[in-house]
Amino acid sequence: MGKLSNIIPVSDLRQDAAKLLKQLNKNNEPLIITQRGRAAAVMMGVEAYEKSEHEKELLLLLAKGDREIELGEGYDLDTVLAEVDTFLKTES
Repeated sequence: MGKLSNIIPVSDLRQDAAKLLKQLNKNNEPLIITQRGRAAAVMMGVEAYEKSEHEKELLLLLAKGDREIELGEGYDLDTVLAEVDTFLKTES
């Protein structure tokens, strides 16, 4: 993750919510919301959130595959590639 430069106090969020939502959807970078000088929440646009969740799901599948390989379990390559194709088609 790169440097987080989008940090604003909650009072700014209250005043400029519509503008900040446009910014979130335009640049796909998270926005850190502070309260009393401390990070309290992270906001991100829907597209960025969906991408993040998709990437997390793929990483979990890869980790599961690694565990199965270590245990001597698993599937042949053709089965795996067919499953990946099906998965990617549903995500498009």
